Amino acid sequence: QVQLVESGGGLVQAGGSLTLSCAASGSIFSINTMGWYRQAPGKQRELVAAITSGGSTNYADSVKGRFTISRDNPKNTVYLQMNSLKPEDTATYYCNAKRYSNYSWGLGTQVTVSS
Repeated sequence: QVQLVESGGGLVQAGGSLTLSCAASGSIFSINTMGWYRQAPGKQRELVAAITSGGSTNYADSVKGRFTISRDNPKNTVYLQMNSLKPEDTATYYCNAKRYSNYSWGLGTQVTVSS
């Protein structure tokens, strides 16, 4: 089983930047895709960004051009660089990892963007 720990959440003003980190441990062999999801109050959890072990990425339309996902394979860590933050980005952000057909989740980190 993969264990995931997120960090880097906090309170920022609109237009600011924040970087989230997610460190994987446990059964890390054969982890393929890692990504970030978010869930705001009253809304469903949605995919923000994902990255494969080979470096291929995909993003939600709402964050394209503002967010960048990357991973450091030797450190088993994935990052989400968030720029030009908007109040609508406010949510709990969750790290995800796929190993074979199984998904693992972190406990989440809160991001709050004030106007």
